[in-house]
Amino acid sequence: MTPQPGTPRADGYYMPAEWAPHTRTWMLWPERPDSWRAGAVPAQAAFRAVIAAIARFEPVTVGTSQAQFLNASTQLADIPNARVIELSSDDVWMRDCGPTFVIDHAGGLAAVDWDFNAWGGHDGGLYPTWDIDSQVARKVAQLEGVTRYATPGFVLEGGSIHVDGEGTLITTAECLLHRNRNPGLSQDAIETYLRDYLAVDTIIWLPQGMYNDETDGHIDNFCCFVAPSEVLLCWTDDAADPNYSRCRAALAVLENSLDAKGRSLRVHTIPIPSARYAVLESEGGAIGQVPDEEGQPERLAASYVNFLIVNGGVVMPGFDDPMDAVARKTLEKLFPEREVVMVPGGEILLGGGNIHCITQQQPRPTGA
Repeated sequence: MTPQPGTPRADGYYMPAEWAPHTRTWMLWPERPDSWRAGAVPAQAAFRAVIAAIARFEPVTVGTSQAQFLNASTQLADIPNARVIELSSDDVWMRDCGPTFVIDHAGGLAAVDWDFNAWGGHDGGLYPTWDIDSQVARKVAQLEGVTRYATPGFVLEGGSIHVDGEGTLITTAECLLHRNRNPGLSQDAIETYLRDYLAVDTIIWLPQGMYNDETDGHIDNFCCFVAPSEVLLCWTDDAADPNYSRCRAALAVLENSLDAKGRSLRVHTIPIPSARYAVLESEGGAIGQVPDEEGQPERLAASYVNFLIVNGGVVMPGFDDPMDAVARKTLEKLFPEREVVMVPGGEILLGGGNIHCITQQQPRPTGA
C-alpha cells in the first residue's frame, strides 16, 4: 500500500480521545525470550487475562507469529470476541509499533504509520533490529483497508502521546526531545508533525515521565486525559521516591496550562504502587533481582495510569499492592458510567510496560 500524500489534518482527519467509541482493540502475542521469562508462558497467561477483559466490551484482534499461531488460537479459543491472525512482530508493544488511527467527520478512518526505532535505535534502543515491528502499522492498515499516512524519518511511538480529541495533546520532553528519536528536529518542528498528523492545536510538554521508564518517559505511563480538560497524574508523597520531584514538576506545568479551548486543566492524582524490581530466572528456576548500572536492584516503572479505556469499561493493571484498591476506586470515580476491571499487571511489567502499552484502539468512525 503506497502511503497517502499530504497529511491527515489537511485531509480532514483528527485523532479522537480514547473514550470515543471503538471498533476493536489490536494486540500482539508474547514470545520473545529476552523480554519474557520462562518461555513466555507466564506472560501469555497475563495477556490472555487482558484479552478476555477487553473482549467483554469490544472485539480484540491478536497478531501472532506463525510459530505461535496454533498456541495462541488454542489459548484464546474460548473468548468469543477475540480473533487470532498471523501478524509477525519483533515484540508485543502494539501501542508503539502499530498505527495511530485517525477519523474524520464523514465516516472515514485512516492510519498514521510513524517511523519506529525500538525506543532509541542504536542509541539506547531496546532490541538491535526492529524491521518486523516497522511493518506492523502498514499491515494493520492494509488488513483494515484504510488510508495510510507514513512519516519516514520522523520517529514517534503511540505511547508517547495522549490527546483529548478536542485539539490538545500532552507528551514529555524526556521522550520526544531525546537525542535518540529525532535529533535533527527542533521542538517546533516536532510540534508541526504532531499538529499535521493528529490535528492538534495545543501541545503541553511535561518535563519527564516515570523514573527508569525504558521508553525514555512515555506519557501513557505517567499522565493521561480522562475527560475534556481533565487529566490523571501519577503521584507519590514519599520524598525518597525518585518519582517525587517528577510528579511535582508535572503538576506545576499542568496547573499553569490551558487546553486548546482555553480551559484550565483539572488535575486528578492516582498513587504509584510500591516499588517493583526486575527479576531474573536462573537455570534452576530460582528468581533473583536484576542489578542496575550501579549494582542496585533495577526498579520498574509500575503505574496504574497504564490502563485502556474501552467501550463501556476501563481495563487497568493491578500489582497485588495495597494501593490497588485505592487506584481502582479512583478510576471508578472518574469513570462512573464504565465498569472498571483490574487484571494482574505484574508479569507484563516485567517485560517493560503494561496494558496501554500492549494495546491499540481502533476508533469507530463518526456515523459508523
